[in-house]
Amino acid sequence: MAISEKYGRTYHFPFSPGTTSDDRIQHNYWQYISTIPALIHTEKLDGENNCLSRHGVFARSHVAPTTSPWTETLRRYWQLIKNDLGDLEIFLENVYAIHSIAYKNLDHHFYVFAVRENGQWLSWEETCFYAAMLDLPVVPVIKKLPAPTSQQSFESDLLDIVNGPGAFAAHDAFTGAPATMEGVVTRDAGSYPVSSFAEHVFKYVRKGHVKTDVHWTRNWKRARLNYEGGQYVDYQ
Repeated sequence: MAISEKYGRTYHFPFSPGTTSDDRIQHNYWQYISTIPALIHTEKLDGENNCLSRHGVFARSHVAPTTSPWTETLRRYWQLIKNDLGDLEIFLENVYAIHSIAYKNLDHHFYVFAVRENGQWLSWEETCFYAAMLDLPVVPVIKKLPAPTSQQSFESDLLDIVNGPGAFAAHDAFTGAPATMEGVVTRDAGSYPVSSFAEHVFKYVRKGHVKTDVHWTRNWKRARLNYEGGQYVDYQ
């Protein structure tokens, strides 16, 4: 039995080309997204989904806390804050280990993207508040927008966004060539129940993004920071 509930699968937009055989697609996304008063586009980073809660530091599975070497500094940081978390579950993107994208403009290895508390996903404003309280950055915000009125304009705008390099200067981890961002996550800026997750969060992932295989963990490399020695929780 899992210690806590893991992060749900984010449904792809139907025009997202980077789907795999086990991905889910929200074909009816427009009926949901057009009724959300305020939306946030954030950059989807190429890392590992981690969760900090009073129970420990978790990767994708919440059956048991993670012990991976690329979460070692995060687990040390958790020791300092675990008694202050209460019912908060802090979800963040861990880019400590390089996957398919090597970021050339990183100030930090861990970026908060969501906070859950008692069956509710907190608003983006609350997410930023708790991230700041914990001295952690949030994932890059690309754009804030009101409820869209034109599906064609919404999709066209999103396609323009994903052709950029992103906030952290994305490069292909294997060739070293400049690359476009992995994708975009579009979320409801307000709070919403965990049970309604699929109606409030959507993603676009570029085609051919994943180039690593299940053996990447054997020869993983640490992502370099702009100011080596790091800030916040990375003490190396």
